[in-house]
Amino acid sequence: MAAVRALVASRLRAASAFAPLHASTPRAALHGSAPRPGARVALVLSGCGVYDGTELHEASAVLVHLSRGGAKVQIFAPDIPQMHVVDHTKGQPSESETRNVLTESARIARGKITDLARLSAADHDAAIFPGGFGAAKNLSTFAADGKDCRVHGDVERVLKEFHAAGKPIGLCCIAPVLAAKVLHGVEVTVGHEQEEGGRWPYAGTAEAIKALGAKHCVKGVTEAHVDQKNKVVTTPAFMCETELHHIHDGIGAMVKKVLELCQK
Repeated sequence: MAAVRALVASRLRAASAFAPLHASTPRAALHGSAPRPGARVALVLSGCGVYDGTELHEASAVLVHLSRGGAKVQIFAPDIPQMHVVDHTKGQPSESETRNVLTESARIARGKITDLARLSAADHDAAIFPGGFGAAKNLSTFAADGKDCRVHGDVERVLKEFHAAGKPIGLCCIAPVLAAKVLHGVEVTVGHEQEEGGRWPYAGTAEAIKALGAKHCVKGVTEAHVDQKNKVVTTPAFMCETELHHIHDGIGAMVKKVLELCQK
């Protein structure tokens, strides 16, 4: 037994003699290095609820994919009244009710939200705008005015700041109309250009985008279009009537491309 203990002790001493050599190898250095910091992404909301604010499933999908991609997210919304409040059980406006876009967006942000007026492109690597009618009612007047719409001042400023800084912008569902209005000649997608029996009920939006001077690119619901020149990434999301997981996958494709562009 004494001989066995002596043998084990001698082998342990021999192994420890090589420990510094192993620790200094490139492989060990790689494992000991600090992780690469995640992209800083600003998420811009437009309220809470598909018919008068942000589409919740889209916002949630964006947040899930950003989390999976290691991004650090800060959520913003304008401190303004909503265009109107819709009773989502009836799909009709509630004439006697008023709500604030920032306050409603805070529901999605779990209270951690900042006034859009304080968003600066200098503090972030990318910006993403989920859809929902709030993008066309609160962030712009597209729902009422179509191609003659106006974009909220801070939304326009933010889009122009990120674009001028060469930082990527992601938009989904109806939100690409914001980029189409503000960034002349940008390429975006809202899906297909024909209704196809109701599968693409908002297909007419593509013509409005063209009228705004932008280029519309036909894409499927699980795809994202990348305008490499302008670093604008778009996906159709709920512009298509389809299963939820297809929309989730398309938003994932958009988020992935945005994060890839952050590295270029």
